[in-house]
Amino acid sequence: MLWTLSRASRLLRPSCTKSLPGPVLRTAPLSRNLQTTSTASPPPHAYLEPLDLKNHEKPEELEGAMCLVMNREKARNALSVQMVHEMREGIAKVNASTSARLLLLHTPFTGMFCAGADLRERATMSQTQVSDFLNALRSMMQELEGLSVPTISVVDGFAMGGGTELALSCDLRVGGPKTTMALPETKLGIIPGAGGTQRLTRLVGVAKAKELIYTGRRIEGIEAERIGLVNLLAREPSSAWDAALALSRQILTSAPLALRAAKMAIDSAVDLPLEQGLDMERKAYATLLDSEDRKEGLRAFAEKRRAKFQGK
Repeated sequence: MLWTLSRASRLLRPSCTKSLPGPVLRTAPLSRNLQTTSTASPPPHAYLEPLDLKNHEKPEELEGAMCLVMNREKARNALSVQMVHEMREGIAKVNASTSARLLLLHTPFTGMFCAGADLRERATMSQTQVSDFLNALRSMMQELEGLSVPTISVVDGFAMGGGTELALSCDLRVGGPKTTMALPETKLGIIPGAGGTQRLTRLVGVAKAKELIYTGRRIEGIEAERIGLVNLLAREPSSAWDAALALSRQILTSAPLALRAAKMAIDSAVDLPLEQGLDMERKAYATLLDSEDRKEGLRAFAEKRRAKFQGK
């Protein structure tokens, strides 16, 4: 599906606002010897913020949208120890929030998404530190994948190696005119090590995953959309951000509890035999029957208006 939006309708990127409070998840914590030791406060490599609604028409349509922002322009958003730690903090806050309804993973810098692991930092690490970092990276992507709210990665530029693996950890991927994705690890004598062999295979199939990983070749947005690696692709003068906001508006018209139940059921379908999957779907369906959202949905349908869901 191709998105074409006029220049007049382009939406501004959100600016920083105060992050939501919340605890840090405890899965596979970073070891202490990897923490920043400088006494000065370094700029964040990643941070969580609510979507800035003041520059949008009908801002109520985007209420509950959160942004996990990658903030390493000079390093092309390479995944550092600090960045992984801060992303995990942001994911934990979304997980603990009662108001978050959707998460956009993006960067404000044009022409990039994420360059993968920070190889310069990696060169300074001991084997133990590398192992700790890889464990934290794996946990971060699992925590992102495991969020109950819908997640969208906005890939409007290069997503190399771990950057593609990061995008694969989201429910949906939106591309744009500058989107380029690759898993080039075999050219470096290794293989994708943060879920690429598993998530890419589940998404595009065995043969296509083998082709992309064996060759390590880069694919542009059009091909990424064709094989199902990207869900939506914006064409100029639009951007991936424009298309992601349009998709978010559509998703946020759905009931929060229904979205959570649907995500759980769909994610389980990969691993369950059909009969067990159908049973699990029925149980998830049953939990929604007495919800206030279901009653509001029926009222809104009868009254021919947009439903005002409360997640109850």
